[in-house]
Amino acid sequence: MNDNVKEFQRVDALAREILTLSRNTLLVNLRFLDMALSQFEFVSYPGTLATDGAHLFYDTFYVLASYKAERGRVVRDYLHIVLHCVFRHLFTGPDVDRRRWDLACDIAVESAVNDLALPGGECRRQALQQETLRELRETVHPMTAEKLYRYFADQNLTDEEIARLREPFLGDDHRAWYLPVQGGGAPGEGKESSQSGHTAVRTQRGKNSRGRSMQSRGDAAPGSQGKPRELEQTWKDISERMKVDLETMPVLYGSRTKGLMQELQAVTREEYDYGDFLRRFTTLGEVVQVNDEEFDYIFYTYGLRLYGKMPLVEPLEYKEVKRVREFVIAIDTSGSVSGELVRKFVSRTYDILKQQENFFTKINLHIVQCDAQIKEDRKITGPEAFEEYLKTMELRGAGGTDFRPVFRYVDELIRGGEFTNLKGLIYFTDGLGAFPEQPPAYDTAFVFVSDTYAVPEVPVWAIRLVLQSEEI
Repeated sequence: MNDNVKEFQRVDALAREILTLSRNTLLVNLRFLDMALSQFEFVSYPGTLATDGAHLFYDTFYVLASYKAERGRVVRDYLHIVLHCVFRHLFTGPDVDRRRWDLACDIAVESAVNDLALPGGECRRQALQQETLRELRETVHPMTAEKLYRYFADQNLTDEEIARLREPFLGDDHRAWYLPVQGGGAPGEGKESSQSGHTAVRTQRGKNSRGRSMQSRGDAAPGSQGKPRELEQTWKDISERMKVDLETMPVLYGSRTKGLMQELQAVTREEYDYGDFLRRFTTLGEVVQVNDEEFDYIFYTYGLRLYGKMPLVEPLEYKEVKRVREFVIAIDTSGSVSGELVRKFVSRTYDILKQQENFFTKINLHIVQCDAQIKEDRKITGPEAFEEYLKTMELRGAGGTDFRPVFRYVDELIRGGEFTNLKGLIYFTDGLGAFPEQPPAYDTAFVFVSDTYAVPEVPVWAIRLVLQSEEI
């Protein structure tokens, strides 16, 4: 073993001690991060500070130089990397705009770190972030990576503008996030003895800023050649446990975890397909249509061979299908509900229902508008009537919110014979209203729009669906 290798091993041991000390600092101050902090295996790899979710790749000399310049920087960088994994930023789809996603993720993480006001995690880049964060907080609510990503998409930023915005928020190298699945171990594992001291020192030279340090090598960032499903599930479980921990001890951390909770609510929320949800309210009925599913081709083709043009069995000319026949859409038109969102919701519902397999030729659909009183009931008997309603739709209300009048009104329609087999009622609302004490005789679903990722409470007999405004 030559002297260069021995010297590298000595300084690398110091770098590992610094990383361990940083991890312990986080553990002492943020106990809810205990599982997250224990996930990484340290791997020395020149020219980067990165993670693939299982390893923490670090440049030995960069860690030493950072600790010497600002002791809090290594602690902050460590927390920055851990939160990327907790928020599952690295488990992204193939179609993401990487530069915009990297920017959004770094800002979301640094914002959450600032809120935590971590002792021992202060560094100079905090001051450089404040003006950008102040401007974004006035526009993006809540400031999660997903919402920031959509916001920056609307800004049409150039690559130079993205790089300038991201510079004060840089904490790690994201290139390991996008490596393809290839199999095998992580680059750098077991290779410290082969890394010459000359190579490591050369990587260290000229590191005057975080940006240059991150991009000093032209080759790909290290990683474990892909992230298996088990790894993503591990971080999903960690996120969900952290959310529960923070919800059960809010007094301990107070408002410091607000940004953290917003991201956790975003990544742990259930995702829904509104189309699948709506089809739960369909009912069986017969339609005139060739039923290939109950047709026996053996007898049919045998008859054609035996008698020429005489099949032995003709296909059924009707079939049973599940479609919408009787249905109620209730719309909360109180002052707290956006009229534009209501129109989009009704239009989205029609787009799903108008598909041939979802609508019977004759239907009995009532669209009821209500704030604290019934304002309008429009009866829809077919697709043409629904299209006409969308053209002339006018919202009526803007008062308070009370869900009970709609249920009383629908019960009266049932007693009067307006409905013979009402399948269900969907109530579109913001959730701030009085619910009936008794469950109705039909299925009921409340559809909420909550861009804050809050989950409104509903009675035990009701179905709940929470959507983002972008999902409508």
